[in-house]
Amino acid sequence: MTEPPLHTALRELAVDASRHPFLVALDFDGVLAPLQDDPAASRVLPEGVVALARLADAGVRLALVSGRDLTTLAQLAEVPVGTVLVGSHGAERARVLPFGLDRAVAPLTSEQADLLAQASAQLSGVSRGRNGVWVEAKAAAAVVHTRLAQRDVAEAALAQARDVGRRLGVHVLEGKNVVELSVLDADKGRALVALRSELGVRAALYAGDDLTDENALATLGAGDIGIKVGPGGTVAGYRVADPQALVAALGLLAEALEAADGTPVRD
Repeated sequence: MTEPPLHTALRELAVDASRHPFLVALDFDGVLAPLQDDPAASRVLPEGVVALARLADAGVRLALVSGRDLTTLAQLAEVPVGTVLVGSHGAERARVLPFGLDRAVAPLTSEQADLLAQASAQLSGVSRGRNGVWVEAKAAAAVVHTRLAQRDVAEAALAQARDVGRRLGVHVLEGKNVVELSVLDADKGRALVALRSELGVRAALYAGDDLTDENALATLGAGDIGIKVGPGGTVAGYRVADPQALVAALGLLAEALEAADGTPVRD
């Protein structure tokens, strides 16, 4: 039976890793953790926790690149020491240390802080009286969520949120059932490029499920692996059905790395 193209690409990446370190960067929700109606209930699949530990043991550089704020991402993500956490689409950064986080958060100017306060106040008005619509506060952004709203209610709320962003002149980021208004010009693509440069890696694997992940996937080139998780248009070269399939692919990569360097394969 012919091996799936993604499996072949993962095995080739593992062989090349003996000469060049590489980066595995992943979105969190919908990629490592199945999507939940209650965002606070999101957790990395148990098999994903094991796969990430195996990849770290094999010397792979690891990163989570999420729209979540850094504090929440750190609370929910069960990742190995040394993993880089990129929150708020790149506006916040931290490295996981044995006893906490080494944070790097971009400070806001007084003008940006004022814009953020205005955005938060106006988005609160957008959510008011609309069932299933709520506003999340981040260090440099305010976000309207509509996952739990009826379709017509959600569409009206998202359209109004976009209008708020245009009036204020802030950066508008759109994802699945969300519109984010950010006072910092950050996106996952620039975050991934900066991270690769900082770590000095030649190759990268990136997996994401959302519209905001396309910015990161678009930065990948020859020798890289881009994976779209779930349905929807994408520039990624590969696709898997769901987080369970993505985690299985990470396990296959870990197994190939262990076989390449002679490390006993974990059960």
